[in-house]
Amino acid sequence: MRADLHTHTTYSDGELIPAELVRRAMVLGHDVIAITDHVDMTNLEWVVSNVVKAVELCEDYIRVIPGVEITHVPPSKIAKVAEMAKGYGAQWVVVHGETVTEPVAPGTNRASVECGDVDVLAHPGFITLEEAEIARDNDVVLEVSGRAGHNITNGHVVNMARAAGAKMMINSDTHAPENLMDEARARVVARGAGMTDEEVESAINVTPFEAIKRIR
Repeated sequence: MRADLHTHTTYSDGELIPAELVRRAMVLGHDVIAITDHVDMTNLEWVVSNVVKAVELCEDYIRVIPGVEITHVPPSKIAKVAEMAKGYGAQWVVVHGETVTEPVAPGTNRASVECGDVDVLAHPGFITLEEAEIARDNDVVLEVSGRAGHNITNGHVVNMARAAGAKMMINSDTHAPENLMDEARARVVARGAGMTDEEVESAINVTPFEAIKRIR
């Protein structure tokens, strides 16, 4: 089984239209894919209204979940944008965490894990133990990223999630065809981050599928 719950299309900075992204994921053995293009308050409605159309692909390919990745939004406005995204029809909300490779505003991680409308905190950089504990309590999943650059701190993220008892998942953060990861590649990313056998199984074959059950 393979669920990738963080990907991008031409609706933001990805290279593929939704149909090609989904078809390529299907060929690689995916069961579920979430399309989570970058948004802020200026393009949110436009992106969601278009991404939700990709759900029609479910009839012929694999399950498609329309979502967003809230990106570089000031921490004080993350909850508002997340609520708006769900209101427009997004079923999955990812927040662009405090990766060490971009100037993400301090406080983004905390604002995200405190928000009930956020499903995943992506590539959260040097997330603190307290933030990981809040993520655990609010059922926000912490991402172990397959994307170059963002994955520099994967080991730290795993250590904080483990200490807090927070859930983890392995996402590709796909922007180009070669970024998609089959299950074998996802396991390599997990192993490289120092995850145990049990943590790998949970992050790949349990947590993603349990998390999407809350979608109505």
